[in-house]
Amino acid sequence: MYQPLAEILRPKALDEVVGQSHLIGENKPLSILANGKPQSIILWGPPGVGKTTIANILTAMWDCEVIKLSAIFSGIKEIKEALELATKNYSGLLNRQTVLFIDEIHRFNKAQQDAFLHHLEEGKIILIGATTENPSFELNNALLSRMQVYILNPLTKADLSKLLDTALHSISNTIKKANATNLLADDARELVLDLADGDARRLLNIIETIANSGKVLIKREELKQILPNSLKRFDKGGEEFYNQISALHKAVRGSDPDAALYWFMRMIDSGADPLYLGRRVLRMTWEDIGLADTNAATIALNALQTYERLGSPEGELAIANAIIYLAVTPKSNAAYVAYKKVHKFVEKTGSKEVPIHLRNAPTKLMSELGYGKEYKYAHDYPEHYVPNENYWPDGIAKEKFYEPTNQGLEKRVVDRLEFLNNLDKTENNH
Repeated sequence: MYQPLAEILRPKALDEVVGQSHLIGENKPLSILANGKPQSIILWGPPGVGKTTIANILTAMWDCEVIKLSAIFSGIKEIKEALELATKNYSGLLNRQTVLFIDEIHRFNKAQQDAFLHHLEEGKIILIGATTENPSFELNNALLSRMQVYILNPLTKADLSKLLDTALHSISNTIKKANATNLLADDARELVLDLADGDARRLLNIIETIANSGKVLIKREELKQILPNSLKRFDKGGEEFYNQISALHKAVRGSDPDAALYWFMRMIDSGADPLYLGRRVLRMTWEDIGLADTNAATIALNALQTYERLGSPEGELAIANAIIYLAVTPKSNAAYVAYKKVHKFVEKTGSKEVPIHLRNAPTKLMSELGYGKEYKYAHDYPEHYVPNENYWPDGIAKEKFYEPTNQGLEKRVVDRLEFLNNLDKTENNH
């Protein structure tokens, strides 16, 4: 029976896992966990770094029943069935906890995630979730607070090189007159490692394709013929992908919609993840447009959500529309610059106490201590503004971090701040 190379080489023990040395090894978190009491965890990392493999190894080492679900194919019906079985295991003859492994757990909605809470609290299940998305954004706080998050990193080139040698040795006996040292020329080997881009599964799939070609001592140019659809963005190595991202960003910042569309389509045509590009576009709105056009972020976010609902290729059009809008709209990095300035300032000045007049007094004691006593309520004043009021900690002079431009809506910000400044000056002259 045919088995993909990735399955044949799937590690059976933690010490066989390639990479993740910050989590696996003597006195490292996952190794300690594997030999201890089962614990609910989230394994967060990009594709092909060992999330499912590690989950399989952990569940094999724990004395528990195991149920596996994929959030892509499972709904509330499957969740309910799994929890009912876990309850039977816990309270029935087995009297055992159930480890519930959920792949792509971020794809479950709030209601589906909430379904696990009661069973987690009662100890009926141990939950292991695998996700490629930031758990802080994709998982309910109530669920996340009951689980330990472990971050898995993309495999390094050294990790991939080690895995490549293992794969070549595994398949060498299936290639006539070939062994693990003469399947790939050095330049082709480097390209394979670049193509894998930190993903073990991708690397093994590439090697399997190469092995099936029947060729030996394959050079870089031959490899391009064997893998034509995977090479465009990595033709110069992994750096090229980020070069194209940089070009897209700079074209948007430089207000050239045609060049921005060109780089976007270059990356789409080369197999880049449109969801990743959409996120980068959303980031551009806050870095390069800011308050010059407050509608830009809404358009970029809507485009991202459209892609999440429609997928490819329809959703890519929404991202393209957002790119055009961002390129032609007024630009300002004033807020971005201010953010970086204030970050450095806070690091330099340290923790300063909040002035007593700016503190709330929700209790009688705090009121007696004078909290908020001299605070001036802005809405009680003309223009809803208290001239010359101080909102800074004692001992810190007023600083100016945000300097708006005259672009787009920021022109109104400039006018407003100038108006308030004149009120301060008028009050000082009285």
